Amino acid sequence: MNTPFRLDQHPRRAQPPLSDPPPGYFDRLPIRVMARVSAPAAGRPAGLGWAGWLGWLRHAPAGLRTSLVATLLLSTFAAAHWLSSGPELAASTPAASPLTSLDAVPRAQLVAYLLAPETPLEAADLAATAHQLGLTRQFLRPSPRELTETLDGQPAEEGAAL
Repeated sequence: MNTPFRLDQHPRRAQPPLSDPPPGYFDRLPIRVMARVSAPAAGRPAGLGWAGWLGWLRHAPAGLRTSLVATLLLSTFAAAHWLSSGPELAASTPAASPLTSLDAVPRAQLVAYLLAPETPLEAADLAATAHQLGLTRQFLRPSPRELTETLDGQPAEEGAAL
């Protein structure tokens, strides 16, 4: 079984006696420390190079440093976006209106697309698009009697002013 270790049972080794510091050592110590600390700062001129320019940034308030970094990042992203898209790309492609781009599509292909069952158009959208393109004349040729019967069959709103 292991016996527990007790520090009191082990004698201390003899330490060599400490010598006294030289006379006036502690009186001269602050002057020597200050001479070593201030010597490198006095040898380098302040304000030259990046270290001098960024020295004020270390002592600036945290809000100012954060806003400067955010501005730098935002301007970097904006410049990267502008350089990647290129200003000549936007100038070379003229802005086409939707109706002029629809005019380039053949009419048969457009009608086939609009009448397809999987086209995600509501009846009102289809009617507006067909009216703009003049497609209603091809498919709908109602007589005045049919128009009157259809309009009379629609429910009237109560209290509608004529």
